[in-house]
Amino acid sequence: MLNTAVDLGALLTRAESVLARLEAWLPAAPPATDWQAIAYRWRKRGDTGWLEAVAHPHVIEATHLTGIDEQKQRIEQNTRQFVAGRPANNVLLTGARGTGKSSLVKAQLTQFAAKGLRLIEVDKQHLVDLADITAQLAGRKQRYILFCDDLSFEASEPGYKALKAVLDGSIAAPPDNVLIYATSNRRHLMPEYMAENALTRHVDGEVHPDEAVEEKVSLSERFGLWLSFYPFDQDAYLAIVDTWIAALGVTVKDPALLRRAALQWSLERGARSGRVAWQFARDYAGRQVKRRVK
Repeated sequence: MLNTAVDLGALLTRAESVLARLEAWLPAAPPATDWQAIAYRWRKRGDTGWLEAVAHPHVIEATHLTGIDEQKQRIEQNTRQFVAGRPANNVLLTGARGTGKSSLVKAQLTQFAAKGLRLIEVDKQHLVDLADITAQLAGRKQRYILFCDDLSFEASEPGYKALKAVLDGSIAAPPDNVLIYATSNRRHLMPEYMAENALTRHVDGEVHPDEAVEEKVSLSERFGLWLSFYPFDQDAYLAIVDTWIAALGVTVKDPALLRRAALQWSLERGARSGRVAWQFARDYAGRQVKRRVK
């Protein structure tokens, strides 16, 4: 009887040791989602994904975004419909870099968070998880925008087909409390090659694009609302500088000097954009504070 007890104890000890080693190889359980947050990132560890709350979301006021009034009005109207539970569209924002596409999406959270809007940032490599993400959000009372920034694809990337399916192409209907807002420098989200255009056929005077071209256009067409952004001229750029200078609380004693400095800054960077204007304003404001400290 004693030997049996000893053997059983040894067996249990060995089993515990084996289980401990197995647990070290198994993926850790994902953290619990903080549903009280207003902004999230989709994170991955191996095959496990979870919604990570953003402790300090980037707060952008729509009133600080100038030179894009039409785009601002249209996306605000779409978002207002969405948070009110009315029909609304997925949105594709395309065009010149630094013109406020991403900032305009973030401004929707600032404006509508109190009405139940939530923002989830999803990196391009994680678009294959869109079905898993939307499954977690279905049935919740909040309204969720899945934010895909600076989006573009090669034809072989798996996220391309996953995004198409979620937008309009899966047998399962997307939850009515989820929309996708994506930004891109490309209108059709995929590179277009001259060889593809050369394959376009002309039949009885009609133009029939090659199937490769049709496939590339099909993804962007699944977004119900397209917003295009264009490079700013000099006057628009300077107006944006003035807006950010005022937002940063800087008192301008010599507007002409500010204007020359802002133009010189844009020349050094080879662009007149909202991003360049914001960067100049921060530099200018920081230097003014430093002078006052002295």
